Amino acid sequence: MNRPPRTKREYLRQLVSEKNRWSRPFTDEEKALGFLGWHERGYLPHCDYPGLVQFVTFRLADSMPASRRAEWEHLLRIEDVREKRTKLEDYLDRGFGECQLRNPRIGQLAESALLHFHDQRYELLAWCVMPNHVHVLVHVWQTPLWKMVQSWKIYVATRAGRSQVAERRVPARHESESAPKQGSPLRSFWQREYWDTFMRDEEQENRAVRYIESNPAKAHLCREPQH
Repeated sequence: MNRPPRTKREYLRQLVSEKNRWSRPFTDEEKALGFLGWHERGYLPHCDYPGLVQFVTFRLADSMPASRRAEWEHLLRIEDVREKRTKLEDYLDRGFGECQLRNPRIGQLAESALLHFHDQRYELLAWCVMPNHVHVLVHVWQTPLWKMVQSWKIYVATRAGRSQVAERRVPARHESESAPKQGSPLRSFWQREYWDTFMRDEEQENRAVRYIESNPAKAHLCREPQH
């Protein structure tokens, strides 16, 4: 009989191990492509298989500031995964941090990153660039989810630094727009982890689309959901 996990990390590893035990094995081709199945990177469980429709949220590094830790730290201890994600995303909607994606140039970079390989490597079903985080509903084809998210983050972070150079050349009234420091490393621009939930049926998928499309209105960034 296995002893119960004593730490959150042990619990996470045990959870991932159990889920992999009941999941189908990978083909050699899927292994070669880099799919990881159920796995963890220290904080959250992730599911990475071809063919899944995934609801993904990734956020800026300063979107949950250390100076406001007392406001969000207890949210991380919520055991129910769905409730935890909902509460954390509600916190993100409050718009803390520099909200660098509010800058039109950087926000456009994020959208361009998402669209770049749409209908080539994956299918984007819905997406939304918020001031300090990004929501994506994506149909995974032959590119592992972790590689997708990594490529989006790298594309935005590396080009955002160059964007700052351009902004220094525009009139002073634009200089207040937030932009990352030139040469900012990936880890200082984006939070390392991301949240993913695979859709089990069409109803859940439709709920995710509605959530993504209504998020700007819910956060009082616009009056009506954008489609």
